[in-house]
Amino acid sequence: MIAKHDIEKIIKSFGLVFGDIGTSPIYTITVVFLLLKPTIPNIMGVLSLVFWTMTILVTIEYAWLAMSLGKRGEGGTIVLREILAPLLKSGRKATFIALLTFIGVSLLVGDGVITPAISILSAVEGMRLIPAFSDISQTSLIVIAGIIAIILFSFQRKGTESVTGFFGPIVLIWLASLALSGLASIYYFPEVLKAVSPYYAVNFMLTHGIAGFFVLSEVILCATGGEALYADMGHIGRLPIIRAWGIAFVALILNYLGQGAFLALHPEAKNILFEMVYNQAQFLYVPFLVLSIMATIIASQAMISGMFSIVYQGITTRIMPMFKVDYTSTEMKTQIYIATVNWFLLLFVLIAMYIFKESANLAAAYGLAVTGTMTITGIMMTWIFLIRKDYFKMGISIFVTVVDILFLTSNMLKIPHGGYWSIIIASIPLIIILIYTNGQKKLYHSLRPIKLSTFLEKYNIAYEEAYRIRGTALFFIKDPQVIPPYIRNTMFCNNIIYHDNILVSISLLDEPFGVEGGFKEDIARGLRWFEIKIGYKEIVDLEKMINQAGIQENVIFYGLEEIITENPVWKIFSLIKKITPSFVQFYALPSNKLHGIITRVEM
Repeated sequence: MIAKHDIEKIIKSFGLVFGDIGTSPIYTITVVFLLLKPTIPNIMGVLSLVFWTMTILVTIEYAWLAMSLGKRGEGGTIVLREILAPLLKSGRKATFIALLTFIGVSLLVGDGVITPAISILSAVEGMRLIPAFSDISQTSLIVIAGIIAIILFSFQRKGTESVTGFFGPIVLIWLASLALSGLASIYYFPEVLKAVSPYYAVNFMLTHGIAGFFVLSEVILCATGGEALYADMGHIGRLPIIRAWGIAFVALILNYLGQGAFLALHPEAKNILFEMVYNQAQFLYVPFLVLSIMATIIASQAMISGMFSIVYQGITTRIMPMFKVDYTSTEMKTQIYIATVNWFLLLFVLIAMYIFKESANLAAAYGLAVTGTMTITGIMMTWIFLIRKDYFKMGISIFVTVVDILFLTSNMLKIPHGGYWSIIIASIPLIIILIYTNGQKKLYHSLRPIKLSTFLEKYNIAYEEAYRIRGTALFFIKDPQVIPPYIRNTMFCNNIIYHDNILVSISLLDEPFGVEGGFKEDIARGLRWFEIKIGYKEIVDLEKMINQAGIQENVIFYGLEEIITENPVWKIFSLIKKITPSFVQFYALPSNKLHGIITRVEM
């Protein structure tokens, strides 16, 4: 028996995890048969490809292999990097894995733009089957989809805690309706059940050559959102997601088979899912259309929340700038809002709708980012299994990765037809990540921090001879063995030394969650070290932690850099540093106690 608490988690996972892949039936088969004639052999071949794509790329790659890898139940590309990096002895290999991670994160952002655009637009296009809207123009449909997207993204800053409870049941009802409509069509053409045999998929690929290879680039649409099983593992837990996927998988396969059966009997059909439902029960069509729009909104919401989570991981692991983060819930720490990411996504969603006009055209841009992410996941998993000497899983992982590469290669054929859009979108965060990470390294060396031993020689003299201000001063540092210039300038150039000077260092744990904080040994008279360690997915209240440790600071000093450079790349880095919050702003430290010390740096 499954406990009530577990049932609640399973239902919740439908809304959080399966919104994207759950709405794929709206457009997948329709898009595939824009390229193919709806003959019985073609229908059987495509259905077989859909079945085995979902089995290999979602069930085997994510539900089994990827979800067997995690840290304290957390998953995702960054988590794979955190698992793999310590296992690598070579610095070059670690750099390669870091680059793969950067590309994977950037591709997910590209995916985050296309998902809301194609999902919402494809659902809205179903309005055309309602007699009163049969003549509605595509421009009007784009405007309606755009308004829905604007409302959805505008709602983010208020948080979604109050409505997330409805997401799971709505997606569950949606999947149930997909399953029932699929079964109704299968009843009239049960031959489609044979499509679960891999013979039809293999035969289709062998008889269609290059055309069949291009069809693969559209078939992958059935698996988009599969990566969410692993990425969202930390929110719900592994077991509820796997159980929910069993239900979702059956519902989706039944619907795909049903669409194939309907197409076999109605080869003139264009918008296959909606025409199938309209043909089966006209009086239920409008409720079904409303349900489909709600499901696509939930799918988009899950993607947006996922983007916030990914960017936050990027910030805490120091591969992304410190964008301003707002906490939208007092109860749930995972409920966050990042305005920069939100408006970036909305802008490109609206641009994508305007440029591509129809969901079928958007499909030409969709898939490249997904298959790129899946391939990167496959490579990293295989490497981990190899190092751990789990040769059975390694063998399966190699097979899955080869399949990923086949799909990725087929999607590269889309580049001239709209696939370039995914590359353009993904290149923006990738360029930011590369400039930021390399800029931070260059800045660190240009600042010329001094060793602790050298600093202490001057500090001990200055502490005894200088006029000491009553109270406590905090100084933030990365490494207690290396003192940044702003502390040296404050104490030795400006002669500002307090009775109690505390160096506060923040470092990341190897685990996604967890917070540790405490005083280490005193460094010198009047100089203490307070160390904080946080998980790379942890959202921490820094001020509260400091106060709980009994620290009542009078002033908080922090470093600011004025970057002087003629290098165009470092000029971009300088701009990123200026327009993003500083360390103290990111952690919302009390502004009345802050004192920034500017250091001029030539890069």
